[in-house]
Amino acid sequence: MKKTLLATAIVGALGASAAAQAATVYDQDGTKLDVYGRIAMGIAGGGAEYNSDNQRIDNSEEFVDVYSRLGLRMSQEVTSDLTAFGRLEWRFSGDERTGPSGNGNSGFNEVRQSYLGLQSKQYGTFQAGNFDSFYNQFVSLPFDVYIDRGLEFAGHPKQSRGDSIGYYTPDLQGFTAFLQLKHYSERGELEPVREEGNVVAPQGGVRYQQGPFTVGLGFVEDVVRGGGNGEMLGGLIGSYAVNDQFSVRLGYEGREQSDTLGGGFDKVGLGGTYTTGPWAFTADIYDVSNDSSAESDRTAWALGSYYKVSSNFDVFLELNQADQQSISVNVFDGSNNLVDVEQAEGDDVYYLTGARYHF
Repeated sequence: MKKTLLATAIVGALGASAAAQAATVYDQDGTKLDVYGRIAMGIAGGGAEYNSDNQRIDNSEEFVDVYSRLGLRMSQEVTSDLTAFGRLEWRFSGDERTGPSGNGNSGFNEVRQSYLGLQSKQYGTFQAGNFDSFYNQFVSLPFDVYIDRGLEFAGHPKQSRGDSIGYYTPDLQGFTAFLQLKHYSERGELEPVREEGNVVAPQGGVRYQQGPFTVGLGFVEDVVRGGGNGEMLGGLIGSYAVNDQFSVRLGYEGREQSDTLGGGFDKVGLGGTYTTGPWAFTADIYDVSNDSSAESDRTAWALGSYYKVSSNFDVFLELNQADQQSISVNVFDGSNNLVDVEQAEGDDVYYLTGARYHF
């Protein structure tokens, strides 16, 4: 069994990967240009019943875009050992009309990735720009199997996506080490700037792959500027391919408690993926313990089923319950006088079903 089985088989089971479906537009004299993307739409419903202000919100079904995208992948062989590369990817709304006469959007609504770099078989890979978190790529990836919700560990935006540089080694007898730096700049801001000034958020670690076994150990300096609490986040996450059809995964991720912002937690996740023919099924459960007394511990779970109609077209159904903590809701009478305080459940089961066409 190839050591890349878990990293590729799950992606392939959930729908054809961008790499497999990419159309090569140009390939000559070591220079290559691929175009890839997907159109994805579905129906979503359920989820949180209350917002952060303890106000009840509607969580009925809605026709949604499911992360449609269009991308370019470029590369050029500099020498037999060195390759220059670049990637550019946009997201667009595929579920409704866009533009001046539509809903006001211009169609493309996000530059999802845009980076360039150099790759050496002997010395490793260096890249810079806007790309997925290396922590996600090398540590939490075994659990990142859901199209939408379900991943409780750090995802691809974690202290990444823009103004970043990163390096990872070639495969060293199964080991790959990585380091990434995300820069938050104060350039152009009015004086006095924030007290912390310019901030660099590092992340790094090592992944080991051997046969059906994969394990990643890493850290992220979860700075406040990037949505963190200013403390260190770390994880140890692994997976094991029992056979060509069944793989299991187990992981731990924790973040230190901040004296001022709180936000400390410990998460333990357990899951698995089973594939048979054109079908794939996923199941994951997490135990989340919060360090702050103001936040309740919770048990989150996710289920997914996916069917490949063809190599380019797949349909799916995903269920997720984050087990959002109960919320205190104020009850008023007709004169707007507070008469009671009720404890309301925080969320319903979130569901998403739809289809994707890859090109």
